[in-house]
Amino acid sequence: MALRLVTDFDLGKDVLPWLRAQRAAGAGVRGGGAGVLENNYESLRVLNVERNGNIIYTYKDDKGNVVFGLYDCQTRQNEHLYTFEKDLQVVSCSVNSERTLLAASLVQSTKEGRKNELQPGSKCLTLLVEIHPVNNVKVLKAVDSCVWVQFLYPHVDSHPFPENRLLLISEEKYIEQFHIQVIQEDGNRVRSRSTLKCIQFCADENFNLMFEAPLDISLSDSGFKLVNFGCGYLQDQEKLCKYPTLCVFTNRTGSLCVCYSPKFDSWEQITYSVFYFHKGYSKTFTAALGSAHSPVTKGITFLNLDYYVAVYLPGHFFHLLNIQHPDLTCHSLFLTGNNEGMDMLPHGPLQSLSGSLVLDWCSGKLYRASLNQSYLLRLLWDTRPDCEKMAVLHCVLSCGQDPEFLEARIIQWISENISAYYSFDPIQEFIIASSYWSIYPETSNMDKLLPYSSVLTWNTEIPGISLVTEEITLPLMKVQSFKNYWEKLNANLEYVKYSKPPLHYNNSVVRSEWHSLISEEKTGKRRSKAYVRNILDNAVKVISNLEARNSEPRVTPLLQEEDSHQRLLVGLMVSELKDHLSRHLQGVEKKKIEQMVLDYSSKLLDVICQILETSWRKHNLHPWVLHFNRRASAAESAVFHIMTRILEATNSLFLPLPPGFHTLHTILGVRCLPLHNLLHYIDGGVLLLTETAVTRLMQDLDNTEKNEKLKFSIVVRLPPLIGQKICRLWDHPMSSNIISRNHVRRLLQNYKKQPQSSMTDKSSFSMEFLPLNYFIETLTEIESSNQGLDAFIGHDNVDAKFVEEAALKHTTMLLGL
Repeated sequence: MALRLVTDFDLGKDVLPWLRAQRAAGAGVRGGGAGVLENNYESLRVLNVERNGNIIYTYKDDKGNVVFGLYDCQTRQNEHLYTFEKDLQVVSCSVNSERTLLAASLVQSTKEGRKNELQPGSKCLTLLVEIHPVNNVKVLKAVDSCVWVQFLYPHVDSHPFPENRLLLISEEKYIEQFHIQVIQEDGNRVRSRSTLKCIQFCADENFNLMFEAPLDISLSDSGFKLVNFGCGYLQDQEKLCKYPTLCVFTNRTGSLCVCYSPKFDSWEQITYSVFYFHKGYSKTFTAALGSAHSPVTKGITFLNLDYYVAVYLPGHFFHLLNIQHPDLTCHSLFLTGNNEGMDMLPHGPLQSLSGSLVLDWCSGKLYRASLNQSYLLRLLWDTRPDCEKMAVLHCVLSCGQDPEFLEARIIQWISENISAYYSFDPIQEFIIASSYWSIYPETSNMDKLLPYSSVLTWNTEIPGISLVTEEITLPLMKVQSFKNYWEKLNANLEYVKYSKPPLHYNNSVVRSEWHSLISEEKTGKRRSKAYVRNILDNAVKVISNLEARNSEPRVTPLLQEEDSHQRLLVGLMVSELKDHLSRHLQGVEKKKIEQMVLDYSSKLLDVICQILETSWRKHNLHPWVLHFNRRASAAESAVFHIMTRILEATNSLFLPLPPGFHTLHTILGVRCLPLHNLLHYIDGGVLLLTETAVTRLMQDLDNTEKNEKLKFSIVVRLPPLIGQKICRLWDHPMSSNIISRNHVRRLLQNYKKQPQSSMTDKSSFSMEFLPLNYFIETLTEIESSNQGLDAFIGHDNVDAKFVEEAALKHTTMLLGL
């Protein structure tokens, strides 16, 4: 199953043994009702989970009295709180942080007669009980509707409340706040039809209305499911599934999602909406339920799972919604009831709590929910739509648990399915997504500044679900200054208002600058040394950072050569990305931004290295792969294919490659490809002829006819600067011919006709071919002048006699003599 649940608390294991021990010991507890019969254990159930994680539960003793207990999540100990010596049904319960006050909402049991009713005409009674030091009971409410109670807990290590504060939430959609110390009531209406209001209760004042936002939904008066406040014990669950469901979820990154499911009125499909207020739009989903033979007997459940919101309908579907990047449907995972892992989740009513906790009201178990990594990884290998593979890839990377293991499994999947066709490039997506998640937790604004995916649009429909996206009115913030969560939410809202187009970094911005630097290098012109040195220093820092993060030695021969072109690209990316983050991360220290840029750039290169490393180890390649005098194996061909795919992925995104990549790619290409295919790859720019690779080729291969053809085909395709160096390494007449041609070309480029010197020695030129005689005389004259000397500074000695012989031989060949 895509969701993995680890039990954090279990009534049967954490409470029942303690109750049995209490009964066996015959221990008395305050308020009475210590003894509990074995057949009454079935009345044991969870009532509430307080903000600090403590769990309140209730059961009935052998006399039918209602007993309240508390399980301390820190000490793992149980404590008796209070006993009501009446047969009552408990709707809701909460205890203050000092465990001195107990608030409970109770309903008179139907087993007792009319004469014992709590109060004529009342259905639900809300009591405040002083459980320490005396049992002082005060009636807070006696109404016909159900009431939920909740003490407000201050943040840990913050200013404590000077008084206990209690919320009463009525089924009639109003909230009351009680200040217990001064017995002061302050009723505040917080929810009205089609309007969402958010109130923050503070330590130094009553409350703050933080924002208001209109909601385009209709709330039924006949019934309403308050998901955030749990499920009523007396409410019919089958009826609840037909009531509207509403819950509000927040995230530490400043997201605000309102999840809403209207009244259920069809056996064929169900509709639910998610209002992404931090993005400025809503999405309404319609999911097909299949045939009427599998009726909906349970209500829809919304769960808050950190970067995701889960929508769960038992037996039908599980929808994992990406709330940080909800724009494209392919980033959210939709699994139908036919999925084998669907039945692993509880079918009872679930309540989502803070900290990714989930409470199963029926079983009394509290779960800590997390994405099931093993199950998600299995989905990658299954034959599934591309949209699911895309969603699974991001779900796995967002888990944050053992990222090295998860990345290794994803790389294994990519390597084993390198020839498969997808509507997206898995290498591209993995490089971008893993680099994003490696740095995202450091600063919450990274989701706005760094690319999350290589896919910009997704028009393919997801089977079994349809959706409509609509713009919504942004929340109107009611206060001036913001802290913590509110500051992040307000920043998100400001981004939606003013940041168009989006601010995501795109490495194509360095494209023109990189091409300009390469062109200047070819023409001999360069920028200031300080500018180029600064760019190359950036690359050195990235590579050093990359090597420091990897303790194990690599088996692939990467990062071992200079490769100035890739170093320039790495350095330019660092410079541009640093400027990009500095412009938009106000208030973040310069050193922290620089470190984030180094980490991000290093991670990007490391992902490419890891893909190659995995493939290299899988095929058991050895260092002799770098020599040309061996025949290519099938393993080398497989690695060459993977490198070609990596090159395609990085070229379209204009991402840098680890220095040494092109050398290794070219060596494998020469070994694996027929000559005509090799030349086609070179001419098409797939293989780049680096000086290191061609030097190895000249040194490793002898001058057989086949190798001469290969060498000549390579040499004539080299850039001029590299070609001059390589020809001097090749002891062959063909190389001499090329050297002489280049020499003559350089001499004649800036040649100006001078008066013929009478001192020219013509005795050595006895050729009867007049054009050649004149040509040799011209070269001799140039070489003997200062012009020739200046032009030849820094080059090997190539005298006119050598050029004469080379030209004569070449002419003879052309004339067929």
